[in-house]
Amino acid sequence: VINGSQKQQLESASYSSRYALGLFYEASTRIDVPWAARYITDNPCIRFISIDNKKRNIESPEIGPSVVVHTTVMFGSENVDSDPAEVQQLILSHLERIVPSLPKPASIKCQKWRYSQVTKAVPNCLGRMILHTQPLLICGGDGFTRSNFDGCIDSAMSLAEAVKSHL
Repeated sequence: VINGSQKQQLESASYSSRYALGLFYEASTRIDVPWAARYITDNPCIRFISIDNKKRNIESPEIGPSVVVHTTVMFGSENVDSDPAEVQQLILSHLERIVPSLPKPASIKCQKWRYSQVTKAVPNCLGRMILHTQPLLICGGDGFTRSNFDGCIDSAMSLAEAVKSHL
């Protein structure tokens, strides 16, 4: 479906890797911190922590809180091929130093994102790449712009224009 030039362009994009850790608690658990989300700048492992139900303003006595932790790009790239159980323990040890009052969770989920955020977008594509015209096949997304909300919107607008011009 794609030609050699398109394949080369697509392969030139690069992405950061990260881990996310979800800690899930029983309904009666209280997480006693004065914030809903916190950006961490001085830790080699953890970049962002949120008390997810607080951040989303959906605190409820029937549903237990959850904590979401995102790692730094450097930590993700250094540990992308490491044993997930070992990575989880590393993240938890850093988290305990940052938030020592955190209670023991009922369950934990560690998620690796091999492709987290675009660090180098597909070149010369203006938010999309038309792979085939009959039938119309287009790819897009932040990998064709930049990894933020505006990049996603720019790609969506570019995709819509491409579809519109083929109608």
